[in-house]
Amino acid sequence: MATEPPPPGPPPRAQRAWRAACPGCGAPVEFASAASASAVCSFCRSTVLRDGDTLRRIGVSAELFDDHSPLQLGARGKHQGVPFTLVGRLQYAYADGTWNEWHVLFDAAGADGAPRSAWLSEDNGAYVLAFDLPAPPDLPAAQEMHAGQRRLIGADAWSVASVVQAKLLAAEGELPRPPLLQGEFTVVDLRNTVGEVGTLDYANRTAPSWSVGQSVALSSLSLSGLREDSEKTLQGRTVPCPSCGASLAPTLATTQSMSCPQCRAVVDLTTTAGAIGVDLRYYAQNNAGPGGLAPQIPLGRTAKLALGDGEPIDWQVVGYMERCDLPSPDDDEEEQTFWREYLLFNRTAGFAFLVDAEDGWSWVRPMTGVPQVSARGANWKDQYFKQRYRYRAKVTWVQGEFYWRVRRDEEADVTDYDGPRGAKMSREETSQAAGKPDAQGRWPTEVVWSLGQAIDASAVATAFRIGPDAGAALSRDSSPLSGLTKSSSGGSGLSQGVIILLVVIVVVVLMARCSDDDCDDIKSTFGEASAEYQQCQRNQRSSGGFRTGGGSFGGYSSGGGGHK
Repeated sequence: MATEPPPPGPPPRAQRAWRAACPGCGAPVEFASAASASAVCSFCRSTVLRDGDTLRRIGVSAELFDDHSPLQLGARGKHQGVPFTLVGRLQYAYADGTWNEWHVLFDAAGADGAPRSAWLSEDNGAYVLAFDLPAPPDLPAAQEMHAGQRRLIGADAWSVASVVQAKLLAAEGELPRPPLLQGEFTVVDLRNTVGEVGTLDYANRTAPSWSVGQSVALSSLSLSGLREDSEKTLQGRTVPCPSCGASLAPTLATTQSMSCPQCRAVVDLTTTAGAIGVDLRYYAQNNAGPGGLAPQIPLGRTAKLALGDGEPIDWQVVGYMERCDLPSPDDDEEEQTFWREYLLFNRTAGFAFLVDAEDGWSWVRPMTGVPQVSARGANWKDQYFKQRYRYRAKVTWVQGEFYWRVRRDEEADVTDYDGPRGAKMSREETSQAAGKPDAQGRWPTEVVWSLGQAIDASAVATAFRIGPDAGAALSRDSSPLSGLTKSSSGGSGLSQGVIILLVVIVVVVLMARCSDDDCDDIKSTFGEASAEYQQCQRNQRSSGGFRTGGGSFGGYSSGGGGHK
């Protein structure tokens, strides 16, 4: 007769540990690694420095801002077959929010016999596992680093992804070096063509620290001992909307901004004090139409999707935004295009975007590395992507929750690329002025590359259980042209002349419908709350025509936020 296995016990204790009394309160402070230089007392939050067999108190760490991360001290995992424990945590703040770096201590020593440790840190809604390395010689000064640059660090070429001014908010647990809790410093993130992330930390200006890592999925680390599910942990986490007073209840651990369901104001949930509910900033949205723009996929809806080569997993819609391209200053008559982006969330896989654009649907996720870029295209993992459009994009409407701070009319410079078999790639640079400092002398702060794939509108409708009526509108952007493939004889399915003729006919018909003072067809096709219908109504009031088309893909560019 089979017997039930015993319930799992607590994680095994370190085989060798060192313990002493905290000089601040007398509570025991334990070191599991001989390489750890400092720790934070869990009782009085004193930062203590290990000096031989004694502890020396060097300061007091602030209280940690409860960001409801699923990770916690004592959680166990496995990387490349080697077990590890989360033994320490550093919490940083920068202009757009906060991020955590967890000190990982492996059970097995390194090749030199010394204890082996790493850092598990947040990266665009996902995670990076990085290892400290000796700093290469002749590092550039912090003020010389700007997003978008190519830099030689040691013997390797890197692309600067972001440059932020950060400060250490708080620390806990066991750390390999004493935390510096005073003042701001520069943190530079870099990416390379083999998918690595490099980080230069200038907290010690005379000796910057250097680490290199790669993206990891929490699901691949076999983690145990995590905090409760986010939905359970976040119960009771509510704040009043600073615009109308309605109760806001974030449901994600990483939410940094969200829209109010009552007044549609966009509320910033980060504060300089590192605490929610204090001096919340917000801005009102001024979109036309009843109740703003309604997502065709309801917020909160869950679907099972396979994004990439992995197995289908559950993705939940947690945020929605509309964006548009901006006409160039030299061409006021340039057509404008609107598209929609749904932010998807999975607890272990992180975030992805589902994009509804004029040429159909696609999904995209931020990349860890950067491709090799040429004048007309880019190469990534032996695939060539041809540059298609370059444009400036702006956020016009948001709903739901986002893991980065969404700003009013947020703009970005975007370059879209077409790859083989429906693959899509995009480069997005957030700055006041692309490639040069703005009026205040500030340079671009972040460059995010995204990678994705076209997806059929019917697959989206089926996965998210969209009814037939709404499903027809969901397919509105799937032009017959987007599904063309070469025939078995090597020719294309339609000639270029026929394609151009079809496009012209569609444009003429749409313009004629609006010019006849009739937006009903636009309403039934695009939806009453869509930007197309609202624009048609505005054009009718001004005796204008409906503008369609445009010069942008729209959509591959999602990425918001950044490493750290």
